[in-house]
Amino acid sequence: MVESSEEKKKKTTTLPYLPHELIFQILLRLPVKSLTRFKSVRKSWFSLISAPHFANSHFQLTSAKHAASRIMFISTLSHETRSIDFKAFLNDDDPASLNITFSLTRSHFPVEIRGSCRGFILLYRPPDIYIWNPSTGFKKHIHLSPVDSKSVAQCQGFGYDQSRDDYLVVSLSYNPSAFSTHLKFFSVRDNTWKEIEGNYFPYGVLSSCREGLLFNGVIHWLALRRDLGLTVIVAFDLMERKLFEIPIPSDFVHRASGHSGL
Repeated sequence: MVESSEEKKKKTTTLPYLPHELIFQILLRLPVKSLTRFKSVRKSWFSLISAPHFANSHFQLTSAKHAASRIMFISTLSHETRSIDFKAFLNDDDPASLNITFSLTRSHFPVEIRGSCRGFILLYRPPDIYIWNPSTGFKKHIHLSPVDSKSVAQCQGFGYDQSRDDYLVVSLSYNPSAFSTHLKFFSVRDNTWKEIEGNYFPYGVLSSCREGLLFNGVIHWLALRRDLGLTVIVAFDLMERKLFEIPIPSDFVHRASGHSGL
């Protein structure tokens, strides 16, 4: 039996079948930039790569193989960003410096890095906050809450709530004229600000400690207990969504007291 030209063409153009799980495992091992391009290959690939489960699996696999070791600098005026591989720098190898420009409208206010988590960077420039992923180019603009826009001193922090698959921007703001401190967080999943109410927060924001340090699912700031006149560590648990206080050893407080101006 002689095959027609159409049947021959169909055989040559038909792609071999790959099981879904095999495609998942292959894509899981690709860098972020490649995944961004491959989203446009097929609708099924777009859905797969965009799924939260895939993003979490990709991050876990990547972080297990390559520990985070990049140092990032950003020009406060030109917004040019430089990323340097710290391990390569220590080994006298090519640090593979990357220059990326973060696009923003002109402003007299400088841009500050206020936190980072799982490939995302939290940037702050009054009166706005930005979440940025330099690898994918993803950028989200977040307006300050009405309360924060009236506050003089503000601390921000950024982290990931694994229990809810949600990224949180946490803000601790202090209004000295009203002697009031407000704690709120922005849920990326819900796309809204939520204030922690019903508690008295006797904390003043230290001008030298505006960036929250993320460790083990908790964001930490150095703050001043206004009622006691003591420097303390204030911590926000991302999963419990609660604020608590950690005492500082007295000898450290004595040495650091000269650098704790509001």
